[in-house]
Amino acid sequence: MRIIVHDYAGHAFPIQLSRNLAARGHEVLHLYCGSTLTPRGELQRRADDPDNWQIQVIDLGEEIPKTKFFKRFGMERRYGGLLVDACLSWKPDVVISGQTPTIAQQALVKACTRAGLPLVSWIQDIYGMAAKKVLESKLPIVGAMVGDHFLRIDKQCAARSRDLVVISEDFADIFADWGIPRDRIHTIHNWALVDQLPVGDRDNDWSRKQQLGDKLRFVYSGTLAMKHNPRLLLELAEQLTATGRGELVVVSGGPGVEWLREQAASRPELAMRVMGFQPFEDLPDVLASADVLVAILEPDAGVFSVPSKVLSYLCADRPLLMAMPSENLAAKIVRETGAGLIVAPDDIAGFCDAGMQLADSPEQRAEMGAAGRAYAEATFDIERITDRFEQILGG
Repeated sequence: MRIIVHDYAGHAFPIQLSRNLAARGHEVLHLYCGSTLTPRGELQRRADDPDNWQIQVIDLGEEIPKTKFFKRFGMERRYGGLLVDACLSWKPDVVISGQTPTIAQQALVKACTRAGLPLVSWIQDIYGMAAKKVLESKLPIVGAMVGDHFLRIDKQCAARSRDLVVISEDFADIFADWGIPRDRIHTIHNWALVDQLPVGDRDNDWSRKQQLGDKLRFVYSGTLAMKHNPRLLLELAEQLTATGRGELVVVSGGPGVEWLREQAASRPELAMRVMGFQPFEDLPDVLASADVLVAILEPDAGVFSVPSKVLSYLCADRPLLMAMPSENLAAKIVRETGAGLIVAPDDIAGFCDAGMQLADSPEQRAEMGAAGRAYAEATFDIERITDRFEQILGG
């Protein structure tokens, strides 16, 4: 088949999928957005990539802002037009589109419907639900109306897609409630590139280059967006500073990062380092440099967001410290595997206490890290995952 894999975010695991589809003989074009600030996968052709695998960026020439809503929606509309042009000009047999904002996805769905082109929507997030919560908090009346509008579009896009791939059973239930037949909804959990994230040494090339100290190290790696609360990280850093137990390293981008930078700059005694996203090839060393890996998610995120960073963390053989809703799939995985400690996202004191518990227990850290790695090795099998996608894409 000729397959377009569109992953708006440019994350690592969809790229692995498209490469694996090409390795099985399909012609694959991988599309992604070049105008977002987010952790990236390996977005260049490698010397060993076959001719039947191509990658193409769709770039608007400037970053899409997270908080300037009118400008953001206008740029997402422009992106949708460019996405449609790229898809239709390549003449695929089927398109799979994931992590795509509502406005851009709507343009793609309409174009594919007109062209009789099968579209598989890969649901990583239900944007209408997220948008409604954010907009209602900013503009109570108008925000609710705009959020409801996005939800209606999400429902229309789902109804007009040939199939849906959802990342958790919770999503499947939501779409079934929206009237999508169950035989068109396929649950495939997200994964991480376990083969490219080997267990590494704490003291490595990256940690030495960053001149990280010998203290116990908590590492947060990933986006700090609106659904995160950076105060949790600040309070953890303050606790580490007060007790002398270690330091916090934040490797991130997003609205919460500048606030943390300001805090770190105004308080030089604070045991916290803040730096931007690192190249994908450094990710194994970034994760390996940690004694504890940290993840946070806002209470409103609930089931509609499954942080990819947690799946990468599980590969690193390090314990996890997480503040997120208990019903979130990532929280369920960590709880069931025993790979870390989880508290409610608004429990700042509990979050810091759990961090101190891990700081004081190297045995517990070792057990949890090993449990996470064992889960990753048993679950993140790209061949089995590609089998599932191949069956769905073939109709």
